[in-house]
Amino acid sequence: MMSLNHNEDDSVSDLIVRFVCEFDGADIADDTRHVMRLSLIDWVAVAVAGQNEPAAQILRRIGESEGGTPEAFVVGSGRKLPARMAAKINGTLSHALDYDDTHFDSMGHTSVAVIPAALSLADKLSSTPQVFLEAVLIGVELSVRIGTWLGRSHYHSGFHVTATAGTFGAAMASARILGLSPKQTRYALGIAASIASGIKVQFGTMGKPLHAGLAAHGGVDAALLALEGFVGANEGLDGEQGFSKTHHGAGDTIAFVGMGRDFVFERVSHKFHACCHGIHATLEALAILRDKFSVQAAEIAELVITVSPQYLNVCNIAAPQTGLEAKFSYRLVAALFMNGYDTARIDTYSDFVCQDADVLKLRDRVVVATDSGISDAAATVDLRMENGDVHSQSFDLTDPMPLSARDARIKAKVASLIGEVEAVSLWQKVGLGEQLPSQWIAEQSVI
Repeated sequence: MMSLNHNEDDSVSDLIVRFVCEFDGADIADDTRHVMRLSLIDWVAVAVAGQNEPAAQILRRIGESEGGTPEAFVVGSGRKLPARMAAKINGTLSHALDYDDTHFDSMGHTSVAVIPAALSLADKLSSTPQVFLEAVLIGVELSVRIGTWLGRSHYHSGFHVTATAGTFGAAMASARILGLSPKQTRYALGIAASIASGIKVQFGTMGKPLHAGLAAHGGVDAALLALEGFVGANEGLDGEQGFSKTHHGAGDTIAFVGMGRDFVFERVSHKFHACCHGIHATLEALAILRDKFSVQAAEIAELVITVSPQYLNVCNIAAPQTGLEAKFSYRLVAALFMNGYDTARIDTYSDFVCQDADVLKLRDRVVVATDSGISDAAATVDLRMENGDVHSQSFDLTDPMPLSARDARIKAKVASLIGEVEAVSLWQKVGLGEQLPSQWIAEQSVI
């Protein structure tokens, strides 16, 4: 198995290009490949479920009106579109529900930027499912490592890692699919440095899922330009006036230790609640308390949620008025959960629940506190009951989950989104590498 821990003179760009161009897919461990397959079927399910969201309809309408060379499949459309447009639409609609996977090393969504980019080119080139899967895995791995290298300083400055690191991951997955030379791959990386963008102020609007689509589109664009001889900066990512230096990157190269030997993507966190991932640790902690003490919403005098300070400007909308805003509200989602709403269901997050009297009664008893000592993936919940009892529980999403448990929860989630029969077929055909996701979706008459 190759290792990319070479001499100290290697730049970050050197390491990335070598990984993309030289890594042998045969070296991917079975468990890593299995997690990638689970993320792939998870992506298909959230993409299919999100295909009729307003953001998806708008982009699809624009794409279809523009037309162009029919190269790549678009979810929810009866026609193919140019690869870049297909990547943009599929990236956006698969993030529209905010129900896709996240990696807490980088604080970014990985699959929604990389899979649509690689899929559009796999469609264009009629690539095999194996070539596609390996390119995706290289792309998501780099998305996580580059996001980790950029660090929390980048994220806390207001940049959306899904959009920024995601563009680089999408570009490198695209470079792998296209079989770019090291020189071309280096140019694609440099070109992507001028494309990558996305700001967190868009959270709670259609702008957030668009970030995933723009990252996918940008990655494809960068690779296609490089293929045609377009020249980008050799150090566009990590040079003196490159992306990291100009976008508040921390630049800690420890993020690339072991690349080519270990896949950090394997620690990806999949969503089992259809809301912002920053709220999930809270919900898991509440589930433990609810089940352990048979807690009823009406019995709660005060519910205190303690999280990392960074989430105050991510998922802390105090009084959401729409279903989309509800997904980014600790107070409302906690109240929904304790009032018996199924937070795993997409249709739970509606404008209606934002006005539910019982939900609002508990929502107004929820306090969101912060503790800089709590990790990005954790939360502590304290319930003060009307009878004076106090119950506390912490939960950390990065605690290891057995692969068998992850497998079961993802397949159950997929079944809830697209149907049990379709979920089994999806795993057998796409998960096990018989078909590309686009081929499978196109064959489903009920989707």
